[in-house]
Amino acid sequence: MGQRKADEMTFFEHLGELRRRILISLAIIMVFFLVSWNFVDEFYAWIAQPVQQFLPANQKLVFTALTEPFMMYIKLAFMASVFAASPLIFHQFWLFIAPGLYPRERRLVFPFVLFTTFFFLLGGAFGYYAIFPWACRFFLQVGQDFTPMLTINQYLSLAFRVIFGIAVVFELPVLVFLLSRLGIITWRTLVRYFKWAIVLIFVLAAVITPTPDMVTQSLFAGPMILLYLLSIGIARLAAPRRK
Repeated sequence: MGQRKADEMTFFEHLGELRRRILISLAIIMVFFLVSWNFVDEFYAWIAQPVQQFLPANQKLVFTALTEPFMMYIKLAFMASVFAASPLIFHQFWLFIAPGLYPRERRLVFPFVLFTTFFFLLGGAFGYYAIFPWACRFFLQVGQDFTPMLTINQYLSLAFRVIFGIAVVFELPVLVFLLSRLGIITWRTLVRYFKWAIVLIFVLAAVITPTPDMVTQSLFAGPMILLYLLSIGIARLAAPRRK
C-alpha cells in the first residue's frame, strides 16, 4: 500500500481543509434554508402536532416576546434545511477525511453517504414519531391539574433537543463501521467494553432526555443499547481481512 496523501499535509493545511468543508456545508444549508423559508407554516403545523393532539381543542401555543414567532420560523427553516441537506453535508465530511484513506477505502464514499443519511433521518423520525409525542404526553399528564401555557420558544427548544439528539445518536453504527474498516476498533473491543458502554449510554440519555425520571431515560437508552449491539455485528462484518 502506498503512503496516504494526508501524510503530506501539514497541521494548518488540515485546518484550512476543515474550514473549507465547513464553509461549503454552511453554504449548502443556506441554499436549503432559503427554500425551506417558503414552507415554514407547514413546518410549524408539523412540529406542533405532537403536542397539539394532547391539548384542548382550539388551544394554541403562545409567545411572550414580540420577536419569538419570527425566531421560531428561522429555527424551523434551519432544522428542515439541515435534514434536507444531510446527504450533501455528509459528503463534505467524507471529502475531508478522504485524503487520509487508501484508494480502496475511498471507494466507500457512496455507502458512507447513503447510510449516514439513512440513519440520521431514521433517528430524526424515531425521535419525532416515538420519543417526542411520548414526552409531550408525559409532561401534560404531570401538569394536568394546571392550565398549560406553552411558549413556542420553549417547545421548539425541546423538540430540537430530542429530534436532533436522537438523529445524531443513530449515527453510531456508521461510525463503528468506519472505525472498524480503518482498523481502529474491533468487535471484540466493543464486546469487552459493553458494560461501560451501558453506563455511558444512560449518562448520554440523561443529557438528552427532557425529564429526570428513569422511565423516560430508559426510553431513550433502549434504542441506543440496540444500536450498540447492532454496531458489534457491523464491526465484525466490516473488519478488514488481514494475512
